[in-house]
Amino acid sequence: MTRAIAFVLACAALLAGCGEKSEPDPSTAGGGPTEPLRLMLDYFPNADHAGIYAAQASGAYEQAGIDVEIIPPPDPSAPLKLLLAGRTDIAISYAPELLLARDKGAELVSVGALVQKPLTSLMAVGKAGVRTPQDLRGRRVGTAGIPYQSAYLKTILETAGVDPGSVKEINVGFNLVPAMLAGKVDATLGAFWNYEGIDLERRGRDPAIQRVERLGVPTYPELVFVVRRRDLDEQFGARVRRFIQATARGHETLEAEPSAGLAGLLEADKGLDRGLQAAVVEATLPVFFPADEARPFGYQEAAEWQRYADWMLEQGLLTQRQVSERALTNEFLAGEGLDPGRLSQD
Repeated sequence: MTRAIAFVLACAALLAGCGEKSEPDPSTAGGGPTEPLRLMLDYFPNADHAGIYAAQASGAYEQAGIDVEIIPPPDPSAPLKLLLAGRTDIAISYAPELLLARDKGAELVSVGALVQKPLTSLMAVGKAGVRTPQDLRGRRVGTAGIPYQSAYLKTILETAGVDPGSVKEINVGFNLVPAMLAGKVDATLGAFWNYEGIDLERRGRDPAIQRVERLGVPTYPELVFVVRRRDLDEQFGARVRRFIQATARGHETLEAEPSAGLAGLLEADKGLDRGLQAAVVEATLPVFFPADEARPFGYQEAAEWQRYADWMLEQGLLTQRQVSERALTNEFLAGEGLDPGRLSQD
């Protein structure tokens, strides 16, 4: 069964049990004036966003009656801050960043997953010989200085039976790969397996790449669509719903014909290397979609979120337990039914 057929059948099955919750057809929203929607990326435009640009280039957003303005952030730490300030309507961010913001009182909620699995990885190249976590004894590991990356490292080492005190963590900022290639560190934790990893492979550097969820860190969606909870009234909620379903069609376009789907991204940033972006898209396609093909694009597993949030609490990253059902909602995904009233209970 193809993903597209499974997607349609799942929507039909879910709708049959939704009662009064009707499923609007986002493709019929065009023909009238479009509604504006500002989307802030998590980083500069890259292959992680290829499905979004495919939706824009194919006219999926216009057909859904929305005029999407795609905005790169001034820096990776800015999207949630600018969302809270009302400078964007939807922000792409990271699941741990959302939980940290909520821990500080921010009433933000994830309305869909863009990337279903962690992209963060433990990575090494060259003579360091770091192929397993056990090889990190007595070595230097570069991170971006983000607290939860330090917690990842601690968990990975403890899971592998390595004394965390035997490993030196060095804050190299966002210069993870340059620090590793220059020999300033023996490995890094924070680079993405689907981007930096693919780039290093294409450059013949033979990277050893280990995904964090396979080393003891609870799995989580790396990238999610975040909105302010108070914005999710019936009118804006319907706009979010059309946006996510149009974005789903963009990803289906990308899956069916990756080279064509890349066109919008490469047009948005002409400095991108086509070969690299194409290779990254190919590597990332499996985690753009839920593992269960019956689930719609963007689906989020509440139990998975809860395990990760509880791990953050255990690591001292959060000050209070975050309940996953309040941090995320699937209400705006295809076939899931629209019930914004439930979201007011925070």
